[in-house]
Amino acid sequence: MLSKIIKEKPIVELHKFLHESNNIVITCHVSPDGDAIGASLGLYHLLNTLGKNVHIVTPDMPPRSLGFLPDIKEIVIYSKYTDFGNQLLRKAQLIFCLDFNAAKRVDKMADALLAAKGHKVMIDHHLDPEDFCDVTISFPEMSSTCELLFRVICRLGLFNEINKACAECIYTGMMTDTGNFSYNSNHADIYIIISELLKKGIDKDRIYTLAMNTSSEDRLRLLGYAMDQKMKVYPEAEGALITLSLEELKRYNYKKGDTESLVNMPLGIPTVRWSIFMREEEGYIKISARSKGDFAVNTICEQYFGGGGHKNASGGEFYGTLDEAVATFEKIAAEIASNKNDNETKQ
Repeated sequence: MLSKIIKEKPIVELHKFLHESNNIVITCHVSPDGDAIGASLGLYHLLNTLGKNVHIVTPDMPPRSLGFLPDIKEIVIYSKYTDFGNQLLRKAQLIFCLDFNAAKRVDKMADALLAAKGHKVMIDHHLDPEDFCDVTISFPEMSSTCELLFRVICRLGLFNEINKACAECIYTGMMTDTGNFSYNSNHADIYIIISELLKKGIDKDRIYTLAMNTSSEDRLRLLGYAMDQKMKVYPEAEGALITLSLEELKRYNYKKGDTESLVNMPLGIPTVRWSIFMREEEGYIKISARSKGDFAVNTICEQYFGGGGHKNASGGEFYGTLDEAVATFEKIAAEIASNKNDNETKQ
């Protein structure tokens, strides 16, 4: 049996909103990952079984690697269909904000989201949620928003409404946000949930193959180039850095999601405890950070890159040039190396 962690009050309020609402919009953060898309589509399928008129509006494109998820083509991409997205937000009686804790995380959609009159419900697992929703269900200790969503569904008494499509999406989010259950995944409840999703008919081996073990030729060549030419190891700091510029991404016909696993690769080196990947976007540098053991990368992302996340999996943005972002990394690495040497000297 799952531990009961969600209090009664938000569940009662959410149940009331669901009962009163027919037009519902689901949204998630910019540059959505497997957890954001998995949660959005999982909730979409659940609400469809309840007969609701529901749309998903994402700030930008989902990653190509998730193209296998059921009904992913139904997603309305705000950056492409802005007027339609605004219309859906205006008409929505209820808006679910999944896998983000601040309005700025929906990028150019933020103003329309905040102006929308419908009730707003946040379901998220990131630290320090902002107070812009009528109901906030936030548990940073959760491995993923999809795990938390499953718990919310059960607390609403809607477990029996989870169909195979819903289960596939929730499992995908849980799997991708834990690196196929290789980090943030030591709690027994996670495997109780997986067991229940398997009973719904999902094929977890197929999902793993499609989401994490299927690549285009361009992606494989990009990853090979990044590891061979762009990875730099900083032995004294026990860290590693990979950078890719816009020019390099274009050279390999980059599509969203092609670099999804890249930041994890240097952690295969026994002496590397933390890894950062910097990807140049139009106007800013996207930061992804991973670590192992007790090394906390979320504090680095909070302090230097305006982001945050979990101890071993975090991210942020850097507004400047790629060279300036690298200089910031090297400053961090130098401080870590210096502190390490000081500690060793004292011992």
